[in-house]
Amino acid sequence: MEKKESSLTNDRKEKMREEKILINGLEINYKIHSPLIWKKGSCVLILHGWGGTSDSWARVQKILAKKGYRVIVPDFPGFGKSKTPPIPWGIEDYVNFVNEFIKKIRGDINEPFFLLGHSFGGRIAVKFAVTHGERIKGLILCDAAGIKPKPGFKTRLIFTLARIGNAVFTPKILARFKDGARNLFYIFLRHKDYVKADDTMKETIKKVLREDLLPELPQIKSKTLLIWGEIDKLVPLKYGYIFKEKIINSELIILPKIGHSPHLEVPKKLAEIILDFLNLKRN
Repeated sequence: MEKKESSLTNDRKEKMREEKILINGLEINYKIHSPLIWKKGSCVLILHGWGGTSDSWARVQKILAKKGYRVIVPDFPGFGKSKTPPIPWGIEDYVNFVNEFIKKIRGDINEPFFLLGHSFGGRIAVKFAVTHGERIKGLILCDAAGIKPKPGFKTRLIFTLARIGNAVFTPKILARFKDGARNLFYIFLRHKDYVKADDTMKETIKKVLREDLLPELPQIKSKTLLIWGEIDKLVPLKYGYIFKEKIINSELIILPKIGHSPHLEVPKKLAEIILDFLNLKRN
């Protein structure tokens, strides 16, 4: 009897299930954690970061569900248990995916809903908020990517060396070493995700990084909560201040001594901050 009830919390008020659906020919995996009784405006859709999955948000998802929210976390195409797209995608493709995903699970999500994006998922959340802002009750961006850094002297030097490297490895006798050299180059730049990705996702990374969302931030009309790790090295806190400056109706909360992944480092604290925002907007 105890094993049968293990999917429910002790107070039997919420449960989790994992589902698979087909979107434009791609099998997509997602998790839903929800209270047995929920009401309009209590849905939270979480978009994970690059290299993350629905599993990485499990602890935050469970805490939010215990407090009466239906929380939905898909594995982006190319991540977790979801299939990889047949061709490289850009930000717009992922936004279209989110839109189709919402349509497909219409019975499990209501509008308006809360949208949370972390890192790469923050890019998609920003673009979705710009193009489909009327559907969002509140926007939460956690250590969000999307602002293209201006190249300093070091960056310009590195990319000059990269162009030289392309020329060096052009002769056929050296061409077989080109991929290995490129991987070492990206490791040096701390883009380890590029090295780990297959060919389609490597091209996806390049397409995604090409787009600068800075000019679009002032177009966000939704009430926005910005959450940033104080010592985030992947998307430094300085970008959090830029998001705060550009998004008119926004608030920035800084997590002391926390890095790029608060949902893994301090899930309980992160969930508390999110709940304060959700409860304020729901009531």
